Amino acid sequence: MSRFAKVDRIPPYTLSIVNELKAAARREGRDVIDLGFGNPDLPTADHIVEKLVEAARDPRNHRYSASRGLPNLRRAMTRWYARRYDVELDPETQILTTIGAKEGLSHFVLAAISRGDTVLVPDPCYGIHSFSVVIAGGDMRFVPLAPFDGFMGRLEEAVQEAWPRPKMIICSFPHNPTTTVVDLAFMGDLVAFCREHDIILVHDLAYAEICFDGYTPPSVLQIPDAREIAIEFTSLSKSHSMAGWRVGFAAGNREMVAALARVKSYLDYGTFQPVQIAAIIALDGPQDGVADTVEEYRLRRDALVDGLDAPGGPGWKIEKPLATMFVWAPLPEPFREMGSLEFSKLLLEEADVAVSPGVGFGPSGEGFVRFALVENRHRIRQAVRNIRKLLRSA
Repeated sequence: MSRFAKVDRIPPYTLSIVNELKAAARREGRDVIDLGFGNPDLPTADHIVEKLVEAARDPRNHRYSASRGLPNLRRAMTRWYARRYDVELDPETQILTTIGAKEGLSHFVLAAISRGDTVLVPDPCYGIHSFSVVIAGGDMRFVPLAPFDGFMGRLEEAVQEAWPRPKMIICSFPHNPTTTVVDLAFMGDLVAFCREHDIILVHDLAYAEICFDGYTPPSVLQIPDAREIAIEFTSLSKSHSMAGWRVGFAAGNREMVAALARVKSYLDYGTFQPVQIAAIIALDGPQDGVADTVEEYRLRRDALVDGLDAPGGPGWKIEKPLATMFVWAPLPEPFREMGSLEFSKLLLEEADVAVSPGVGFGPSGEGFVRFALVENRHRIRQAVRNIRKLLRSA
């Protein structure tokens, strides 16, 4: 018997295949344009960095912090919810600071899920949404996300067919990797569904502010009844270009927030205190940098999507996303039979462009690749030229 039964349940990371090929190509001296890993390249705003430096010079901030997060940071996050969503939260009982949304979500699943519990997860999905369940010892069941107009019906079928009945649903809108977006009415339907079936609703709102063309993503906490059954995770990683800083938040149901706080009290002492102090400035200070970040992602999106379908050659038609820092693209017709992994390898080998194969996000991701908009517009335009040359040769 393996000593690492949970680890054995986690399959090899499909996306690592492309990462290894990318590293090998770079060792050969090739100029690979990396649109695979969703690692934001834009700098954090100067006033946030300056506050970090100031706070880091104070030796009082070098000690352990509190795993729940600084009270002033939790209050700053309640102000963010009030400004953006007109949602009032208690910073003492309904908000918790996490070491990024990924850490908070995975530890909440660890707190809530026991061996034999079933969790429903849209397919495809961001990896931690599914494998946090595996790590916790639960049983994960994929529910195909597309076609989206039938998603709620498939959730109902999954609940009726599962035994024991599902304990939790983990979802994320705007969605990574597919960029699917929803409106407030859908959130209301999802909350009503979870209340009817006594299911915990975990919502990852990582892309709350990365949205375009007049679209604004809803928060599940805008639905009054959500506080009975929901917890929502947010992050400063994308909106404020603070991915490496590891600052996130859990908000919602008091008992769920308390359960996460108890688990975290045994596992960590919170994010480095100067980072938390700078995060207060990020939330309460000037927000021009957020608007600039959103505009840059929009311009990159347009450079990629418009460029791939420009006149004068074989086009690759892709729908423009309304949110996230990704583009979810069906494989071009001549390449569909080879599958997403082989096509991703081909893009790397023949066009020097790294993307993520859709199958790496779940079975329903087959037939797609994900572009991350993490290179500047000049580099994206070069990627477009390289890809169009490959398409012409097909």
